[in-house]
Amino acid sequence: MSATTRPVTDLTPDELRTLAEQAGRDLEGAHPADVLRWARTVFGTDLVLASSMGDEVLVDIAAKAAPGIDVIFLDTGYHFAETIGTRDYYAGFTDVNLRTVLPLRTVAEQDAEHGPRLHERDPNLCCALRKVEPLERGLAPYTAWVTGMRREDAPTRTDITVVGWDARRSKVKLNPLAAWTWDDVNAYVAEHHVVLNPLRELGYASIGCAPCTRAVAPGEDPRAGRWAGTNKTECGLHT
Repeated sequence: MSATTRPVTDLTPDELRTLAEQAGRDLEGAHPADVLRWARTVFGTDLVLASSMGDEVLVDIAAKAAPGIDVIFLDTGYHFAETIGTRDYYAGFTDVNLRTVLPLRTVAEQDAEHGPRLHERDPNLCCALRKVEPLERGLAPYTAWVTGMRREDAPTRTDITVVGWDARRSKVKLNPLAAWTWDDVNAYVAEHHVVLNPLRELGYASIGCAPCTRAVAPGEDPRAGRWAGTNKTECGLHT
């Protein structure tokens, strides 16, 4: 499936984009584990998975399909205790190499510079400081990165590909779960006894920072609990 036998680190951005676009066509409909096996074969240690520990199924699949894969977790300083506990479980009991990436400023330092509760007054700036900038540093050493995004998640994600090109970062971007529905996710959880973030049992369908996330009601959009009461729908990591 690779368009060249040269190491991926030697490929130009145009060559990487061509590789990603071809793989996106070839791997559409493939099981997420097969997508990750392909990615590990092609990218080796230049592959990283970014996890919020609200995408536990993806981390479970990756640990089995690409053992030892690097996983970066952005510790914003605002996470639920349950999310930190989920991170610690996957770091300690599965075959992943988990790296925690911190913002440049602590919450207290950010409060001193921008005032308290920036997430209420300017959530876009808060996400930029505590998520987007740390992600850029975390992804910098890698050629390809993996996310847990699914087309069903939100109207902004209906066109995502299983393998594509992240033009903003000049990296290959993989969304192995893109085509999976909630039924697919739940079936995998039941079959493989996946350890979930305990917030799932409390109605949190999409889990972000504690001040900006609420549980959702039955039948409500899974991401309705993110930045509720605002017109914000994405943190900026994928836009």
